[in-house]
Amino acid sequence: MTLWSKGVTSHEKVATFTQGNDQTFDLLFAKHDIDGSLAHIKMLHSIALLTSDELAILSRELLNIQEEVVAGNFTIEPDVEDIHSQIEILLTRKLGEVGKRIHSGRSRNDQVLTDIKLLLREVCVEIAHEVQMLFDTLQMLSEQYKEVLMPGYTHGQIAMPSSFGLWFGAYAETLVDDMQLLNAAHKIINQNPLGSAAGYGSSFPLNRQMTTELLHFETMHFNVVAAQMSRGKSEQALAFAMASIAATLNKLAADCCMYMCQNFGFISFPESLCTGSSIMPHKKNPDVWELIRAQCSRIQSIPNEIALLCNHLPHGYHRDFQLLKDTLFPAITHLYDCLQMSTFMLQHIEINRNILEDPKYDHLFTVEEVNRRVLEGQPFREAYREVGEAVKRGNFTAQKRLTHTHAGSIGNLCNEEIRAKMLIFKRISI
Repeated sequence: MTLWSKGVTSHEKVATFTQGNDQTFDLLFAKHDIDGSLAHIKMLHSIALLTSDELAILSRELLNIQEEVVAGNFTIEPDVEDIHSQIEILLTRKLGEVGKRIHSGRSRNDQVLTDIKLLLREVCVEIAHEVQMLFDTLQMLSEQYKEVLMPGYTHGQIAMPSSFGLWFGAYAETLVDDMQLLNAAHKIINQNPLGSAAGYGSSFPLNRQMTTELLHFETMHFNVVAAQMSRGKSEQALAFAMASIAATLNKLAADCCMYMCQNFGFISFPESLCTGSSIMPHKKNPDVWELIRAQCSRIQSIPNEIALLCNHLPHGYHRDFQLLKDTLFPAITHLYDCLQMSTFMLQHIEINRNILEDPKYDHLFTVEEVNRRVLEGQPFREAYREVGEAVKRGNFTAQKRLTHTHAGSIGNLCNEEIRAKMLIFKRISI
């Protein structure tokens, strides 16, 4: 059953193929479709396309349907094409001809655009909340372990002293950068397309500013063609932000997998949060972090998949856009899971406080020795040569004292300044 039927029934194979996964994914924005319809009929009433009685009847029934959605009792019937059709069919069954009037001045094109923007705007807020939870955990750990030293690496080789405070704090500040992209995606998404109809407007005197305010959009897509061109662009903007967050989680997960290895032994987790081997009784595997690493690699592919899907399409609506749901919606769920599990795992992390007692890490302090000599007046290049020769002879003695005081260093983590940067993005809201 379709909104566009003209008395000819689509072939079953065509209907099944073109419907795709819409019945599953459309349930995600059933509430948003009703919100859009409630705003739309208020606007239709304001321009005399609905009477006060019709507005009251339609509003009441839409709210009844929304109660079913919230209660989890709403379904899309097997022979109904999508969420838009299902809601209009329910209204028509209950209210007769009045139910058919809800679509005046609207197309499925701007209806689905509005639904998606309302949903993705909500997703931005929810992702921001999960990022904030992880950020707070990382900052707490950075402060808690700021005095505990660990090796830093370049090229996978022992390089210079680091600290757990520096390591945790680095991921916290990187999440601030990720939040910048999420904030930008939120602004791109938070524009009202309703009233663009099929992409070329309507001869009805629609009050688009009214629906913009009713749906709490920051602004509208003024040009109706531009509104339709935002299909795909909105999804890609969010996907880029998600990919940036996923890149941060991917690197954190890779660190945790490596640092858990017995060759490193920097961190550990309770056995209940790890898995074992069916043959090796000593194994304590980082399966959670490995799956976070893998899922976040997949999430980073999503912007490219969306770009390829939308590439080479002229302006206007194309059915290709339907597949954006298949690409983006599962990735959103995976990112939620990865953020929540990262926070949960870090809340139970166990730190090795005595890593640098092993003499194999003595060479971490060669730069400290060079710098100490320079501060005493020796030219840098001469100090560098002498320390290097001592390392070659095997008689370098590490003086394990650190005097890092500049902003962002081991002795001055600037966690409060980083927190202030993150506070800017707490304003992401519906």
